[in-house]
Amino acid sequence: MAKINLAISGCLGKMGAQLVKTANKDKFVKLVSVTENNLINKKISGIVPVLNSEAAFKKVDVIIDFTTPKCTLEILKIAIKIKKRVIIGTTGFDRKDENLIKKFSKKIPILKAGNMSLGINLLMYLTEIASKSLGDNFLSKIFEVHHKHKKDHPSGTAFMLGKGIATGRKRDFYKIIGKKYFNRKSFPYDKKINFNSLRKGNVIGEHEVKFSSGKEIITLNHEAFDRSLYSEGALEAAKWIYSKKPGLYSMRDLLDFK
Repeated sequence: MAKINLAISGCLGKMGAQLVKTANKDKFVKLVSVTENNLINKKISGIVPVLNSEAAFKKVDVIIDFTTPKCTLEILKIAIKIKKRVIIGTTGFDRKDENLIKKFSKKIPILKAGNMSLGINLLMYLTEIASKSLGDNFLSKIFEVHHKHKKDHPSGTAFMLGKGIATGRKRDFYKIIGKKYFNRKSFPYDKKINFNSLRKGNVIGEHEVKFSSGKEIITLNHEAFDRSLYSEGALEAAKWIYSKKPGLYSMRDLLDFK
């Protein structure tokens, strides 16, 4: 397999720095460009950070982006012009943003995931199965914990899991989003999907899906201990999407869950 030329946006962020570190250990990728909005006068892995632009991405095969919705959409507009593949790990998109990404994917290959870990994507798959099997007799809710610096809540992963519940029920996810609690010790079930987000310390990520009939509770959960889970998943996504046609893909496509 030939080396894939890679660009990493947001190289100074937590995930950006982790992606750089992981890319340097992977013999199948070559880091050729790093970008950042707040430029610094030092090299990152021997490369000078630059702003997002056609020139920054001209020599790359795949762009990996873990930044903000606004930045991601700017990158996609550039990627469309110069026909580059994009891996999106950014979270916090609204419905309008999601529709724009679908539109962009008609012109370039895009893999988008609120979480790149194998475990979380398996959890989403199991959530779909549980939701479909349990039906409307069970109410559901989602709890998540992340480090104190994470700005968006609920997390992108929590929304992924919510979509898993909606898919199982054959419902429109956006019509069954319930209340979004923050830093609550406890929160109720509802006919819609309620969320509770906790921000504390340096927690990498904890997610829990609960289904309750009032007589019994079924719990599915996942806990991450190392951020490299996400960067390794993103690099696998970059290798996978290299040979794909335009379209909007997910980690589920990569992992081939049936």
